[in-house]
Amino acid sequence: MRIPRGKTVRTDGTEHWHPAAWQAQSLLLAYPDDEFGQRLALARRVAAHLPEPVARPLLRFAAHAEETAPADLAAAYVTTFDHRKRCCPYLTYYAHGDTRNRGIGLLRLKQTYAASGRRLGDDELPDHLAVVLEFAASDPATGHRLLTAHRAGVELLRLALDDDGSPWAHVLHSVCATLPALAGDDRAAVLRLAAQGPPAEQVGLDPYAGPVFLPDPVVGGPR
Repeated sequence: MRIPRGKTVRTDGTEHWHPAAWQAQSLLLAYPDDEFGQRLALARRVAAHLPEPVARPLLRFAAHAEETAPADLAAAYVTTFDHRKRCCPYLTYYAHGDTRNRGIGLLRLKQTYAASGRRLGDDELPDHLAVVLEFAASDPATGHRLLTAHRAGVELLRLALDDDGSPWAHVLHSVCATLPALAGDDRAAVLRLAAQGPPAEQVGLDPYAGPVFLPDPVVGGPR
């Protein structure tokens, strides 16, 4: 990967600003509760110190959120992430669907967090993108590995949010800008997921719809 001028790379392979970006993205992907305004203000301050491809979409989301009534934003969040399977924020779903293997994937994530001293709350699932990003902010090397391992799912979520016209698509664009561009097996995995859906997808769920044409190259991290 080519390193942009003025940037430094950590010895763990992630750039020095990645943890701040992941923390800001995590704050904006959480449910917009009564404290969301404070998280939004913090994310804005962080964005001022991030590279433009990462900061710009965060600021676009922030502008939308600030112009939207809190109740309307919360209702849109529930409609987007809780009622539309295509916009599922739980990353193991893309790899395993509703199968027994997903339980194994969740357990492995919990073990990874525990090894770094992280204990999840009772109301947190380890594969929610906001949780994975928060963990990545505290353990960049391991977090980067986890996000890269779920790169196809992150990209498919971005595409689904784009198709839906969701403001949270901006946040996913920012996340993807911190990760390697899709290529090879990852690109094929996105096309396969878009066409077929996750393993053992149940009848009646919101379909993954028709052909998805990925731009070449797909938007990725700074190169």
